[in-house]
Amino acid sequence: MTKPHTIGKRVLRLEDGPLIRGRGRFVDDLKFAGMLEASFVRSPHAHAAVRHIDTDAARRLPGVHAVFTCADLAPALTQERLPLQFRTDQLPADCAPPVLAKDEVAYVGEPIAVVIAQSRAVAEDAAGLVAIDYEPLAAISDCRVALRPDAPLAHRAKPSNLLIEFRQSYGDIAAAFGPAPHHARVNLKQHRGGAHSIEGRGAVAVYDLNEDRLTLWSSTQLAHEVRAFLMRLLRLDENQIRVVAPDVGGGFGAKFVLYPEEVALAVACLRLRRPVKWIEDRREHFLAAVQERDQYWDLEVSFDDEGRLLGLRGELIHDQGAYTPQGINLPYNASTGVTGPYIVPAYDLRVRVVETNKVATMPVRGAGYPEAAFAMERVLDRIAGALHLDRAQVRRRNLVPAEKMPYVTPLKTRAGSPVALDSGDFPRCLAMALEAIDYAGFAERQRAAWVKGRYLGIGIGNGVKGTGRGPFESGIVRIGRSGHISVYTGAMPMGQGIKTALAQICAEQFGVTADNVTVVAGDTAVIPHGQGGFASRQTITAGSAVHLAALAVREKVLSVAAHLLETGVEDLELHDGRVEVVGAPGSGLTLRQVAEAVSGVPGYAMPGKFEPGLESLQSFLPNSLTYGMGCHAVEVEVDIETGGIRILHYVVVNDSGRLINPMIVEGQLVGGTVHGIGNSLFEWMGYDDSAQPLTTTFADYLLVTATEVPNIEVHFLECPSPLNPLGVKGVGESGCVPAAGAIVAAIEDALSPFGVTISEYPVTPARLFGLIAAARS
Repeated sequence: MTKPHTIGKRVLRLEDGPLIRGRGRFVDDLKFAGMLEASFVRSPHAHAAVRHIDTDAARRLPGVHAVFTCADLAPALTQERLPLQFRTDQLPADCAPPVLAKDEVAYVGEPIAVVIAQSRAVAEDAAGLVAIDYEPLAAISDCRVALRPDAPLAHRAKPSNLLIEFRQSYGDIAAAFGPAPHHARVNLKQHRGGAHSIEGRGAVAVYDLNEDRLTLWSSTQLAHEVRAFLMRLLRLDENQIRVVAPDVGGGFGAKFVLYPEEVALAVACLRLRRPVKWIEDRREHFLAAVQERDQYWDLEVSFDDEGRLLGLRGELIHDQGAYTPQGINLPYNASTGVTGPYIVPAYDLRVRVVETNKVATMPVRGAGYPEAAFAMERVLDRIAGALHLDRAQVRRRNLVPAEKMPYVTPLKTRAGSPVALDSGDFPRCLAMALEAIDYAGFAERQRAAWVKGRYLGIGIGNGVKGTGRGPFESGIVRIGRSGHISVYTGAMPMGQGIKTALAQICAEQFGVTADNVTVVAGDTAVIPHGQGGFASRQTITAGSAVHLAALAVREKVLSVAAHLLETGVEDLELHDGRVEVVGAPGSGLTLRQVAEAVSGVPGYAMPGKFEPGLESLQSFLPNSLTYGMGCHAVEVEVDIETGGIRILHYVVVNDSGRLINPMIVEGQLVGGTVHGIGNSLFEWMGYDDSAQPLTTTFADYLLVTATEVPNIEVHFLECPSPLNPLGVKGVGESGCVPAAGAIVAAIEDALSPFGVTISEYPVTPARLFGLIAAARS
């Protein structure tokens, strides 16, 4: 037997010690002898032909070691464009971005050349000396306008701006609308926003002549995939390239992409045989890191007299930006996520994915699910308003009941598996949130506030998030000859506490505390395969792999110890780093002694003919996604004279399955919710009609700060998933999924005396003031 120690406990994060002492090791902290620094020359035009690039003046600047253009890099590359990250025949081969622009630029910030110099300052000065002869071309900014026959083309060689069109459809949609007693229409705009992790992108490329190996240290979410892409582009094999992610200061999806800068840096390093570093500055992040959204939704809903959904149909137009480095997963997730936790008998959505002259939109935290949830929650609020029904009651009548779990919908994930809600109690989540925010007493609070000239509102938002995407994740558990337990994984830490969670999962099998387990992650040299960090997947996939590996190692530890102690496995227990005979403390062996026994002695037989070592490599391959439900209830106050919004009370109820570490889960939920507050009220990535970015500093693009964040009250409803051995569900993105729907509903409710309808976020004070003024006029 093994005495449990860690799972389910609020274990302090193992990652935090070095970070709070200032001893973190981020990319910019890495130092190598003879290291050079890079600066990229970027397009000031949203769309232009590149007629000539003159690098002579830049090359002559003292301290400059090289200037590379597309033509300079081409001999070292197998292709001029990045590989499409999600390989598919559905998309054209020329939709991925080039490593460096060649004869056309398609968005402001697109890299055209890279300068390598003694310091970043010299590299930036030299970048300013690169003379480029541009021929400005008409640019397209609005994805709706881009669909018009006379619209400017985002790429001059393409016949249109439509990248791909697809449909999500099931049920008899015509019948659902034909006899339906009620119809309503909703038109929504969901604006662009960025990831804006505290640490931007960055990389250091180092070539080791003795090993003939290139190492790329990158602030990335996908070390193994970056290695695979670089092998393909640079004609290298696994022995010639290593990718390492040191401490990563947040990712939120923007680092789950191979970028042109990483490839250019690798080539420069191989050409110069010197370490080369590039650190993204904040303006570069605004211009060139992937963003999420622009989406326009036109939805029509049919429903009965009690507010039950009969059918939902419409169109989604998605702004893909200029290139597709990854795939169409963002609009695909949004289109399949609309039904969420609700029963929708018939559904038909036309999706058009459109190229524009803006930076690419790929998944940022939530990956399309917040957009889907916002659309559905707005629909449900319209139904409640049309029938004069309570908004909570409309949701209650449409939620999938617990007795219907698992609930399989006709929709398919992008992997082809059904969108199947595997477990949970959605009505209970809603009930817990309503109770926690005192929904029953709100009407009286609202009336009392009106008497005082104050405007309070309450909103509810539900959402589900598909978590634990495959195809797999790997984990190695090893007990070395020292007796120390180590975990090696393809999972990617980026501030979310995954090392602590994996240490807890492993420690549980050996009866030790989590701080007795070392977790090594983000390094392609220590484990052969890995998928990285995305889609709220790592506790499910890597956690299950580590759990299975730890079980296998524990079984061997007990078997070896039983042989050495001449007793049965059933008579042994594991705790505190020892294998003891039950009821006889001190009679057993340490893990070190067991590990030594199977390490072998030269020239002698192995004891008991055991295979050498205490190690197991396991991979967990999920068959389908597991879905966690979140319900947010929000109470706000709106200042009708200024458009100011103050959140008074925020409740989150979340089903995250079995909780490995409640403290970490709560932190992830709060962080996701704060991200959702930012999306709802503050973050607006603006472009003008010529696709020139308008918000390229934090003076223009507002992030939520501590003064705007209320105390977020978190409640858990644990409904273990049957789809993995730990019963866990992902949580990294869950907090942001229902947020916008709940917050916007609360603001709209506060302004119900004026009949204000909100169909767009972020709801900035200026926008809200305009809506109030229009309603009062």
